[in-house]
Amino acid sequence: MIQRRIALSFMVVMAVIAMACPALAADSSKGAANAEVFGLLTLIPPVVAIVLAFLTKNVVLSLFLGVFSGCFMLEYQMAGIYNGFVGGFLRLSNEILASLADSWNAGIVLQCLAIGGLIALVSKMGGAKAIADALAKRARTPRSSQFVTWLMGLLIFFDDYANSLTVGPIMRPVTDKMKVSREKLAFVIDATAAPIAGIALISTWVAYEVGLIRDGYEAIGISTNAYGVFVETIPYRFYNILILFFILCTIWMLREFGPMHKAEMRTRTTGKVLDDNAKPMASDEATGLEPDASVKLSIWNAIIPIGTLIVAAFLGFYFNGYNAIMGGDDGALISLLNDSPMSFTAMREAFGASDASVVLFQAALIAGIVAMGMAVFQKILPIKDAIETWVTGIKSMNITAVILLLAWSLSGVIKELGTATYLVNVLSDALPVFLLPSIIFILGSIISFATGTSYGTMGILMPLAIPLAHALNPDASYVIMNVGAVLTGAIFGDHCSPISDTTILSSMGSACDHIDHVKTQLAYAVTVATISILFGYLPAGLGMPVLLVLPLGLVAVAVAVRLLGKRVPE
Repeated sequence: MIQRRIALSFMVVMAVIAMACPALAADSSKGAANAEVFGLLTLIPPVVAIVLAFLTKNVVLSLFLGVFSGCFMLEYQMAGIYNGFVGGFLRLSNEILASLADSWNAGIVLQCLAIGGLIALVSKMGGAKAIADALAKRARTPRSSQFVTWLMGLLIFFDDYANSLTVGPIMRPVTDKMKVSREKLAFVIDATAAPIAGIALISTWVAYEVGLIRDGYEAIGISTNAYGVFVETIPYRFYNILILFFILCTIWMLREFGPMHKAEMRTRTTGKVLDDNAKPMASDEATGLEPDASVKLSIWNAIIPIGTLIVAAFLGFYFNGYNAIMGGDDGALISLLNDSPMSFTAMREAFGASDASVVLFQAALIAGIVAMGMAVFQKILPIKDAIETWVTGIKSMNITAVILLLAWSLSGVIKELGTATYLVNVLSDALPVFLLPSIIFILGSIISFATGTSYGTMGILMPLAIPLAHALNPDASYVIMNVGAVLTGAIFGDHCSPISDTTILSSMGSACDHIDHVKTQLAYAVTVATISILFGYLPAGLGMPVLLVLPLGLVAVAVAVRLLGKRVPE
């Protein structure tokens, strides 16, 4: 019955598009022009994808229909619906091909596959079980196991993808044993991925954020130290900071609310880490790999491969970025690397200039080779079985690769339709000075949620926010506050969105049902975002010093958890 209603609803949507779309749109590939032509209809693809994801719990189908609805809009001709359907399908296939052809996207897909192979090897060698047993000695309760997960998330600060794909598989056996729901594990992973990578002094995010800041200031004729501005925005990144503290509060107080409380109570009382109808985003091929009874468990079978992954990633970020800078034409940066190659500034610039997706794939591949070598050397697996185990791990990531490709395709279609441009035009009129940071935060959240990309949202809003803030109030701290609102608003929306790649990877890393992860996380993220506005951007916009505003926000988070949360048994 539900399937019939969904099919009928989708056909109605297609009919509405067919009647409303002008022929002009089929020939336009520019977002700004299409935003003018389509107007409110630019919201159809993300709305279709998000609504169907919640209704069907089938992410692949929802994303596919979301992409197709956008392609239909771009290809439709007044001559008839036929061209819209046929041309839309052809455009959809081309969007998927273009997504995979992008070197960054290809690197992320290969990284996911390679890390899947690595985790399978670590599991088969007994490394995952050994480290789980070792951590379980310290993580003896649901509280301590969650805290260890949170701490690991902070330690892998340099990249959000590496965070999601590393912490989950390591901590999943521990939290399962301690009766912590997969939904809570996915939330802790997701909330310590982009939020920490976005404010880390050295990470794969820094160069992009600093570049946007530099371009924005140049647009208003101000020459400034963009990295210095980035550092100054950190106290104003209220959502990033408060969500990290929010996790600690829920762990320490053992209080949950909303759908997360239901999930935690289910796991504590029944031992079921997943709902009976859940469809975890990891196949049994990977999660079911257990070492043979004859294998002597050793934590080094996990520490060495995972350590290789982290060290190789760090070295790769530096040398990949170093070579990119040295091959460029920025004389100042080249001189910096020649004169002080190991200085903090040089390392920061090298990290920022690196191709993170390629580096992480290379690091995962090296770590997989090391793991295979260890398995063969210790006679745990013959070379043939080691390779087969690695391939089995890769197979478990196939569904993740499909979802990522569809999510990227949807992002491309949305960009071509001009969805973000339309939202900016509609929501950015008549901005009072003290409300501007809050409105920018909300606008960034909406765009990021609808498009599933924080990077794209930052790129859209930053060139608008800096000139607008400077025009309303040229005070340096006011402009910096608005820059922080852009960066953290984009992360909040991305954090909530079911079509975000980091949300998808967090579900995969924790082997959680993706829609269950989104549902349970949404209540928490919205709560923290509301506090970020009411106890962050509003008082800061009214002139209260950030050194007072930030502690006020932390207190508000603790009070919210205490009042809204219900006790979960230890």
